[in-house]
Amino acid sequence: MGKRERDQYEDWNGFLAYLEHCKCTVDWLNYHHLRYFWTVAREGTLRKASEKLRVSQPSISAQIQALQRSFGEDLFQRSGRNLVLTEVGRVVYGYADEIFSLGQEILSTVKGVAGTRPMKLNVGITDSVPKLVAREILRPAFHSEPPVHVICHEGKLSDLLGRLATLRLDIVLADEPAPSSAKVKAFNHLLGSCGVTFCAAPSLARKLRRGFPKSLNGAPALLPTHNTNLRRSLEKWFQASGLRPNVIAEFEDTALMAVVATEGIGFMPMAAVVARELSRYRLETVGTTEKCSDQFYAITGERRLRHPAVVRLTENAKNRLFGWPSPRSPVR
Repeated sequence: MGKRERDQYEDWNGFLAYLEHCKCTVDWLNYHHLRYFWTVAREGTLRKASEKLRVSQPSISAQIQALQRSFGEDLFQRSGRNLVLTEVGRVVYGYADEIFSLGQEILSTVKGVAGTRPMKLNVGITDSVPKLVAREILRPAFHSEPPVHVICHEGKLSDLLGRLATLRLDIVLADEPAPSSAKVKAFNHLLGSCGVTFCAAPSLARKLRRGFPKSLNGAPALLPTHNTNLRRSLEKWFQASGLRPNVIAEFEDTALMAVVATEGIGFMPMAAVVARELSRYRLETVGTTEKCSDQFYAITGERRLRHPAVVRLTENAKNRLFGWPSPRSPVR
């Protein structure tokens, strides 16, 4: 199998296209056959799978052969006494694992609604949202009554929107709205905006505090990457203010940027609403500007928020988090 065929496996449509290319006769997928295959792949041998499923080995073997005939591809190959997945088998196993994991999640969720299990909240967080801001937005869920089981997923906005569309996420936290060009149904809920606080290691902060914001001109800077809303806002403010900092490094992860800033290498920007956490990194405030802002959104698959935990998070963020005044510091 060539690279072109393997690349098609990156999504479900590609996999189906490959099966069609192979002239497979799959009209529908027999999930009993798929489960037998999945169990054998997990256990490694027919004997172990037979004990797990309490089904005879010949019966399992016959079911897997039927699945292979429907695909028109071998899913296993022998390696001594063990069965090893072929390349196609690995692809099918990946989808099967996801299918049966979701099935177990459905059972757990239904039982949880009827019983005492905590409500689940699947949250997607874009990698450009500062971890401290995400924590503050999520804080009510960690102290909720009845309890909420929070599951966080981090990634690119486009990937998270795909999960949102398939109902695998209840909400996505982002520093930008879902684009109108997105091929999924998504609704943007502005949580709020805040000014930007600049901070640095104590010695550098004392130096830059004098004459802020002009002191930032030519000063060593640690900035977020260009694909973030904050960076775009900073660039506009720098240009309008006639400032040209000396950019030493750029980061997608704000937490890593803060760790590097502790070395005194350069100043860094931070959402003003979490600037009180500067002491966590032993950084000090240089100054704050309201002319440069950072915005945060909750993105959902429905116009009207229904998930109780999502409603609680968004209301708290709007009314408490983004209603706070910025920490005391020179403001420009």
